[in-house]
This record gives sequence, structure tokens and C-alpha cells, in this order.
Amino acid sequence: MQRHVMWLFLAATVLVPALVGAVTEADFEVKTTQNLLNLCTVPPDDSRYREALHFCYGYLVGAYHYHLAETNGEGGKPLVCFPTPPPSRNEAFRMFIAWAQAHPQYLNERPVETEFRFLTEKWPCQN
Repeated sequence: MQRHVMWLFLAATVLVPALVGAVTEADFEVKTTQNLLNLCTVPPDDSRYREALHFCYGYLVGAYHYHLAETNGEGGKPLVCFPTPPPSRNEAFRMFIAWAQAHPQYLNERPVETEFRFLTEKWPCQN
């Protein structure tokens, strides 16, 4: 009996941090889509909640603004064409998070690639 309790305690010690989903320093390097999702879905009781959420929003908005800057002007061809009216920023974020979670095959991809895969699938331009 005591041995079973010890194994349960050991399993809980190993598995609980993975289930809680605490943000790590590596997540802030944003090398993968999984890192970005960890930041975007951080639980409110995480000690880095504010930093993680602001980093998530900043990353997604920054990548999109870079795309706008690159495609603005003569000869620019945008990849993404939002409807009129466009979704709110928060709604677009929620949609991206849900889409990325539903497509685990992209979790090891660079997050900017996954973001634009989502955007061009959801709101492609009809050029």
C-alpha cells in the first residue's frame, strides 16, 4: 500500500507541472507555435500572466503589422484580406488560438508561419 502511495506521489510530482502549463523562460524565445500558444493561453494565476499575455498579443500584432508594411504601396500584394467589418483584435486572437490547438501538426513550426497559415486560410485575398 505504501509503495502505491509513493508511486502516485511521484507521478503527480512529474505530471502536475505539465498539466498546469506554467510559462517557461523558453516560451518567451517563441521558437515554436507551441511556445506562442503557451504564452497566449497562460492561466491567470501564473506569476508571469501579464508578461506572457502581452508578449503573445505583441507578437501576433507585430507579425501582422510587418506584413502590412511589406505589402503596402505600389505592387504590394497582401496575403490577408479581412472582411468588412473585420473581427476585433481579441476575436481574431481567440480564433487563431482555437485554430492552432485544432491543428497540432503545426505546433513545432515557427509561429509566424503558423499565424499566416491561419490568416490566409481564414481570410485569403481574392487576387
